[in-house]
Amino acid sequence: MEKGRDPPPATTSCCFHFCISPLPSTKYSILKSVKSAKKLPSQKQQKLDLITTLFVVIVFLLLSLLFNAGKVLHGSGTSSSFVHRKKYFELVPSGSLDVTLRKSAMVPLPVRDFKEMNYSDVEREFWTVRENMNVGRTPCIVFSLKYRKASRRIVAEKRKFLEVLVSGGLNQQRNQIIDAVVISRILGAALVVPILKVNAVWGDGSKFSDIFDVNHFKRTLRSDIRIVGTESLPDYYKIHSVGGEIQIPFNSSPLLIRRLLGNQLNKHGVVTLGGLDSKLSKRLNSDLQKLRCKVSFHALRFHPRVHDLGNKLARRMWDQGPYVGIHLRLEKDVWVRTGCLPDLGPELDLAIIQERHSHPELLTGRFEMSPARRKLAGLCPLTAYELARFLKAMGVEETARLYLAGGESYGGESGVVDLLTQFPNFVTKETLAEEEELNPYLNSSSALAALDFMITLSSDVFVASHGGNMGRALRGYRSYCGGGGSMGGRRKIMKPNKRGLAVLFGKKVTNETEEAIGVAVRKMHRYRKDRYGGRDDDVVSNPTAVCMCRSRTNGVLTSSLEL
Repeated sequence: MEKGRDPPPATTSCCFHFCISPLPSTKYSILKSVKSAKKLPSQKQQKLDLITTLFVVIVFLLLSLLFNAGKVLHGSGTSSSFVHRKKYFELVPSGSLDVTLRKSAMVPLPVRDFKEMNYSDVEREFWTVRENMNVGRTPCIVFSLKYRKASRRIVAEKRKFLEVLVSGGLNQQRNQIIDAVVISRILGAALVVPILKVNAVWGDGSKFSDIFDVNHFKRTLRSDIRIVGTESLPDYYKIHSVGGEIQIPFNSSPLLIRRLLGNQLNKHGVVTLGGLDSKLSKRLNSDLQKLRCKVSFHALRFHPRVHDLGNKLARRMWDQGPYVGIHLRLEKDVWVRTGCLPDLGPELDLAIIQERHSHPELLTGRFEMSPARRKLAGLCPLTAYELARFLKAMGVEETARLYLAGGESYGGESGVVDLLTQFPNFVTKETLAEEEELNPYLNSSSALAALDFMITLSSDVFVASHGGNMGRALRGYRSYCGGGGSMGGRRKIMKPNKRGLAVLFGKKVTNETEEAIGVAVRKMHRYRKDRYGGRDDDVVSNPTAVCMCRSRTNGVLTSSLEL
């Protein structure tokens, strides 16, 4: 090649229909390639880049506007029939609670303002909640993407069914139904509407549809599991469900449930469970805990007739002024099961001892402890006399109105006379309701317990004389509707310190000691943490951590009843 001339054009060769250009062989051609690579883009390319950038910015702005518009619509789209809920939910983060759930919550009457009432400091302390309580939260049931994806398969299940036999009183039934829904979800099976067994104590043969709103139950949970009636079961499954009920161990985990029931469910297509009370573990993953909240606070609504009567009686009681809801645990079976004595005289006490000896299986734990030691350990219900002393020590005036919930007290009137003489202004569902209102439910202890539940739900203060399922359920409900916290939110709940009261009330009574006892009782309960036995993972009684989010409002849900 001569110096100063351009290099000859490169030749090309073809191999298997691919055109391959040989690399430049001279220094000159390499430098030329590098210079061409460093050239700036043309004006046409610059315009194209500018248009692309503008398009991306416009799309981003449009998406932002649509997102904000969605938030506004979410906060202001409440229907006119639920205007009372609009103020509560308008500041809730978008997507935090499904629209259907907003309409389904069974909420108490409004929280009463005691600031303007002519109460002493001691009385006001009893009726009001401390300002530094952990409130200011709002219901927030949001399931994970994994949960929602699995729902598509589970709600369409038509080959596997779970039957559940539910026993006990109303609040035991509620707990077992809640766990039945969760177990059905764990197994990926359709749930047959739970069957309520005849109550051995009260002889109540009510069906699920007599106590609860079955259509509302199905509708609320339709995105979580499939729920069918027994009439919807094919004959093949009915035959295989006759084999008897299965019971799972206490504190069963989802893994254990699948291991115990999965094979039979796949083989026969149906499993019948019984004795579910407190069998499912309280420590589940977040989605299953939220499902528990959804069932407890939204799906399990009482039958419309029971619900309407409960609302009417609650309004009747609330309109007459502040009242204390008290769940008396003075029934005969309570004294037999706890191993304690009612202190109603030798004859009635002896009857309890004989009943306990004839049915030792009814005694709940600690067989070696005497009744006196049980009382000192705080394991016995408060008697009517002790409950009256507790209320007086807390500063409750004799004119205060009490609503007494619960079954018939052992010993009849003699079992509650000490309380009624100290606080004569007491009310029960029998005295609050008209005769024709209560007649349809006289043979249904579960329906009567539902009325007690709704009336005490709206009480200004609730006192549980011996814990129990009703106290736990009310604590959860009042917290869920009252802004959160472990003590019932803005609606006060008190669980007397029975161990401490047994020591104080055992002292000889004089005027001076009674006043000193009052000071000690108030101090004992002023900063009492109501945890129902240490760490509480039961979201039905303590939903704040799992099923509620922080709110910019006070988080109080108001009642659906007209004010």
